[in-house]
This record gives sequence, C-alpha cells and structure tokens, in this order.
Amino acid sequence: MSPILSVRDLEKTYEGGFQALKSVSLDISQGEVFALLGPNGAGKTTLISTICGLVQPTGGSIQVGGHDAIREYRAARQLIGLVPQEMPTAPFEIVGDTVAMSRGLFGLKRDPALIERILKDLTLWDKKDNPIMALSGGMKRRLLVAKALAHEPKILFLDEPTAGVDVELRHDMWRIVGELKEKGVTIILTTHYIEEAEQMAERVGVINKGEIILVEEKQELMRKLGRKLLKLSLSEPLDAIPEELKGYELVLEDDGTSLTYTYDTHAERTGITSLLTDLASAGVRFQDLQTDQSSLEDIFVGLVRENRDQA
Repeated sequence: MSPILSVRDLEKTYEGGFQALKSVSLDISQGEVFALLGPNGAGKTTLISTICGLVQPTGGSIQVGGHDAIREYRAARQLIGLVPQEMPTAPFEIVGDTVAMSRGLFGLKRDPALIERILKDLTLWDKKDNPIMALSGGMKRRLLVAKALAHEPKILFLDEPTAGVDVELRHDMWRIVGELKEKGVTIILTTHYIEEAEQMAERVGVINKGEIILVEEKQELMRKLGRKLLKLSLSEPLDAIPEELKGYELVLEDDGTSLTYTYDTHAERTGITSLLTDLASAGVRFQDLQTDQSSLEDIFVGLVRENRDQA
C-alpha cells in the first residue's frame, strides 16, 4: 500500500545561507504513529512546517494522500491537521466558535454534533462559551488539538504537544492519540519527552542538523541498539581493574566499589558466565548484582552524539 505521506529529497535553505533541511526523505504509512526526535534546532519544526505548507521548500517533493503538496496545496492541506507549539488564536474569540470556524476554513459544512464530540473528548465542552483568554495554559493546548481535528484530517501533526503541560494533560494526550489511531488517523509527533515516543510511537525517526540519521521500528531499534548493563557491587573496593579482566571492557565506578559490564542480550553469548568465572579467579568478590536495560532515551542520546562526532 502506498504511504499516505511521502517526502523525497526535501531541502530548505533560508536567506543568509542556513540550511535547515538537507535532502530529507521519509515515508509514513496510513494509521501509523511516528515519532520524530531530535535536539533543539535539529529541523523538526521546519520539516513539519514545510510539509504543512507553512514554509516553502527550496528543493524536493512532498506527496500527501497522493496529492503534490506544492501544486495541489488545497487538496493536500485538507488531509492535514496541525497542532503547533504556540497559540495563534485571538484571545477574545469564543472557544466553541473558533473550533467551528476552523472547520469552515476548509469549506466544510457545519457539524455541531462533531464539534460537541471533539470538545467533550478534550474536556472543553463546559468552556465552549468562554473567551480563549480565560483558559489555562493546559486548556489552550487542548483547544489547539480541537481546532486541528475540526475538519477531520487523515494526518495529524503534533509539534511538542505536551511541552510545559501537567502530567494529567500529558496522559490525556496519550489517550487521545490512541483513540485517533484506532480510527485510522496517522499521527506524527515531535517531542522532547522520550517517554512519549516510547509510550505511543510504532516507528522512530531521529533528525539532527537537518538530516534524518535513522528511521526504525521502535522495538527493532531498541533490540538492535539497546544494551543491558550488569552492575556488580564489590565486597572490597578496587584501585584498578585487574589485567586479566581487561578484555571485558569493564567500567570501575563509585570510588572503586562497583564494576559495570555492558552486554548484548541478543548476542549468541553474553559473556556473563565467563566474566563471573574470571572474577573469582582474579580474587574479585561481589556482594550484589543488578541489571538495567537501555531506554529509548539512552539510544537517542547515543545516536545524536555519534552523529555529532562524525560531523
């Protein structure tokens, strides 16, 4: 099946010569939840803004639901909902009216039942007659989502959807994303909260300095790049790692009171059995051990650091 969103060799260079996007290519499937990760200034918002038609690309192509996003802008944009980081709406507008108006901007007929359902789903129904300026920060973020959903888009972009909001709203956003996915809506989110990507996404893309450095299924990424740590609490501190243990690339920590061994759980041999045998032969005793799995955040930080070092 053809992807609902296809980006090919997309580039964006601003006046002054700064290249924000460098030959970005990406395919997103219908109904997928895709997380785009990257440090500040990596190009996440520029990529989203370009796909949504808010920023003009300087090269490449964008296909949205089979429509060329440049030549068939209106048809492509009709399929897209965007939840930006900032609140662009006038503060004196009424909550219910501004959501209904968002639907009208796409030339769609009024649908009071749909608007009511969206506002109720986002806990905004009792605020429908209030001016936007009377809303709290969290409620304004909910309103941005409601406006983006008013024209029933097939693709929803969430640009840092829970930045600066409370835990309750963050969990509500996770719930809403799950419900939209069940309805076949494609979700693309950028986030600084790695736990969001780990919680919601099926695939993860990492962008750095305007380039996509990796796109991978989340579980496969964690399988291939995730590592486990074995930490041994020593009975007596060591001044240095014994020579006969150097081959294990152990790390001596906590003022010599612990040893950390990194291993691949999917390798044919983890090396743990031979390590424990060689520890005993070297006279190194331990009183406790524990294991810890690499998180998606650990993997992300490592990828960005590796990309930076290679630049």
